[in-house]
Order: sequence, then C-alpha cells, then structure tokens
Amino acid sequence: MAGRPREFDEARAVDSALRVFWEKGYEGASLSDLTEAMHLNRPSLYAAFGNKEGLFRRAVDRYVGIANERIHETLASPSARDAVEGLLRNYATAPTLRENPRGCLLVQGALACGDEARGAQAELATRRSEGEKALHDRLERARAEGELPPDCDTWDLARFVWTVCYGLAVRGAGGASAQELQRIATVAMRAWPGAVKRRPSSKKLASTKRH
Repeated sequence: MAGRPREFDEARAVDSALRVFWEKGYEGASLSDLTEAMHLNRPSLYAAFGNKEGLFRRAVDRYVGIANERIHETLASPSARDAVEGLLRNYATAPTLRENPRGCLLVQGALACGDEARGAQAELATRRSEGEKALHDRLERARAEGELPPDCDTWDLARFVWTVCYGLAVRGAGGASAQELQRIATVAMRAWPGAVKRRPSSKKLASTKRH
C-alpha cells in the first residue's frame, strides 16, 4: 500500500522558495537549492507546483502581494508628488534592510536568461507593467485635479519613476549605501513637473533692463 504524501505548509514552502529566487534569480536557483530550502523532495515539489516555473510564479505572486500592500498605501498619499517621493524613498531604503535579500526580484529575477527561462522573464515584465499602470492611474488623477500640468505625459512620468526605482534596487544590490540611494531619490524628485524653476539667463536679464 502506497504511503500518503508528506504534508507540508505550502505558504511557508513558497516563502522559502521566494527567498532562493530572490537571492539567486530564476536560472541561478537550482532544484536542489529549492527543495533543500523548502524541505521537500522533487516529487512533492512537482505534485504541488507542477514544475520550477510554476513554483516561480507562486513565489512572484507572494512577492508582489507583499510589495503591493506598501505600494498601494504609498499611492494613496494625498498628493501625487508625495506618492512618487514615497515610492522612491521606499526603493532607496529596501535594498539596505538586512532581513531581505538585496535588490528587486521583479528586475533581477530573470533579467538575463536563456530560452528555457523566457516564461519567467515574461512574467516579471507583466508584473512590472502592472506597477506602471497603477502609478499612471494615480498621475492621471493628479492631472485631472490640477496637481500636474495639462500637457504632462503621465505615462512617461510613470515609466521614469519606476525606472529610477528599479535602478535604486540594482544599485542597492551592488552594495550602495542608504545615504547614496537617498541622494539619488532626492535628485530624481527634481524632475517633478514644476519642481525647479529656471532662472532667467544673464542675457535675458540685461535685455529686460534695457527696456
């Protein structure tokens, strides 16, 4: 009589797999790494998640679920400017927190990969697009409310902000200090529409005085 499959805590197993993928990326995480971290044998892993890619999708779901709570709270800030600065500050802080691996799974998880990992790469691209859409919607509301100028391209602004966020994560993964990352966030906020008013050139001032 065949023995019953060993029961396990699926949520905890996914959390363990998430950490492995986060630290090593999709291709870098071997099945041996995953089964060891999850305390499962390969048949049990396949029975529960189908294959490595299925497990990766579950891990990404978990990662995005945690991140989205923070992102949605930030996007709910009274002003869009505060929301954007909150995102940048979060991404400048997160890579330096010791309890988590450095970097961002959505960027580094399958950035450079072979043909076998194309599905994982596409999954992460989709998740990044979802973040852009959420920020774009918040910026569209800000434009409708007059916080942003009518000619502001909210898609371009949303993509710019997320590009800086992901860049902060990459620099953080490379060992950049919290102070350096926060300074980058400060510089990025200078690109906020209307944040910097150009001073008239000396030639223009001289022309004005003559008239």
